[in-house]
Amino acid sequence: MAISLSKGQKVSLKKTSSSLGEIVINLRWNQKPQAQGFFKKLFGGGEGIDLDLGCLYELKNGRKGTVQALGDTFGSLKREPYIFLDGDDRTGASLEGETIRIDGNQISQIKRVLVYTFIYEGIANWKEADATVSIRYPGAEEIIVKMDTFNTEEKMCALVLFENQNDETFSVEKIVQFFPGHRKMDEAFKWGLKWVVGHK
Repeated sequence: MAISLSKGQKVSLKKTSSSLGEIVINLRWNQKPQAQGFFKKLFGGGEGIDLDLGCLYELKNGRKGTVQALGDTFGSLKREPYIFLDGDDRTGASLEGETIRIDGNQISQIKRVLVYTFIYEGIANWKEADATVSIRYPGAEEIIVKMDTFNTEEKMCALVLFENQNDETFSVEKIVQFFPGHRKMDEAFKWGLKWVVGHK
């Protein structure tokens, strides 16, 4: 049975062996807009929604960065940051959505990871996007993070915060907090990165 987190709730990943194994974070959403009228299309309501999945990371050695399609920073599982974005689903039509993978075997190298999504194209209508994040790892129940807050025009949402616990496991906290962009989200979580405009 899946575990559905409420906002602010924090749980720890359970180890069933000597390591956590691969942690799979998947984002799925509905890209089809409900708006069909002429005026809604004229003002953008008829557009599909392109969500991007990404994360900020901080390693134990002090290295900080981002993994996301914007800027082509897809990361790597075989070397730092031990985090990898599978691909970029421009439509949301893919049954697989978008996926970030974390090598849980390298937990001693990773201090924290903030998983986020942002609307790359389309109006900021999170309710129509109906986005859901699932977190899966070996031998444990799936963790579900539902985007159940909609009253915002901001295009970026911090979803989940992973934090290292004694190099043994990660705590996972549901955030679901909205921001106008990367810089403001960075400031809220005190990451300290320098941001420039990017394209994909």
